[in-house]
Amino acid sequence: MADKVTKSDEEWRCDLTAEQYYVTRQKGTERAFTGALCNNKERGVYRCVCCGNELFSSETKYESGSGWPSFWQPLAEDRVAEEVDNSHGMVRTEALCSQCDAHLGHVFPDGPRPTGLRYCMNSAALRFEREE
Repeated sequence: MADKVTKSDEEWRCDLTAEQYYVTRQKGTERAFTGALCNNKERGVYRCVCCGNELFSSETKYESGSGWPSFWQPLAEDRVAEEVDNSHGMVRTEALCSQCDAHLGHVFPDGPRPTGLRYCMNSAALRFEREE
């Protein structure tokens, strides 16, 4: 894994769209069923929009019906960090890019086998790289 990516708030604002900044740096959430990658069925890799860290493979993407791109596991354990999120009056597990601390979405224990996990991600936090 590459070195940790750190930038000032001003640098992040310059590098990202307003929606990407809101989601990844301010821990926002895009509206369900509005993300560009929600219905993507192409083969490839999903990277962090902020730093390019490879996060998920299309091999583990599935239709959860939640309205956000969902995966049952990251590419490797060290790609996605997890933290307790007590916001909005509930306790959830936040998913973060382990390389730049971008907010990606949340992890829920209602996914398919073999992990039983649902990595519910925001399209605005991801960049898709199609397999050639």
